[in-house]
Amino acid sequence: MSTSQPEASQPEAAWGPDRATPDKLLHARTGADVSPEDIVLASGKDLTPKTMEWAKRKLAQEGPAALDKLLP
Repeated sequence: MSTSQPEASQPEAAWGPDRATPDKLLHARTGADVSPEDIVLASGKDLTPKTMEWAKRKLAQEGPAALDKLLP
């Protein structure tokens, strides 16, 4: 007899690399300060002096919400 469980209650390791992370585990921030590096990485760009300057400007204009806008 199979003891199958609904997808949401399966352990994290059961999702496998080809499965999306459940929404309940996605978090935009942990309450910590947002750094320009966080902005660059969340945007999917490489860390370069140019992208760091872009992120500093974006963070200065939008505040921590800049990170929220980039993440799901």
